[in-house]
Amino acid sequence: MMKLEIKDAKCSVRFRKTLGGSVLKGTVFNTWQGVDTHLIVESDAPADKLAHLIKNAKAGCFAEGLITQAVPLTSTVEVNGKPFKIAGVTAD
Repeated sequence: MMKLEIKDAKCSVRFRKTLGGSVLKGTVFNTWQGVDTHLIVESDAPADKLAHLIKNAKAGCFAEGLITQAVPLTSTVEVNGKPFKIAGVTAD
């Protein structure tokens, strides 16, 4: 574990995406243009140690991993306690 004193840290995240189509027509879609993060850190620790800490934090971040890696998605649905298959949505 790294032992650095961090006086304060804040992170903001901006999602750039488009949601379009029609619910009634069944044409709903979303597209992503990107995700922006901004980290603000207050610390007297050396710059190289802070860079190492931030790189480790980003590398171990589950949210960033979901955004930057292609992740297989398997969906199942139940209706009234029974499996409910939907073509193009649920697993075979």
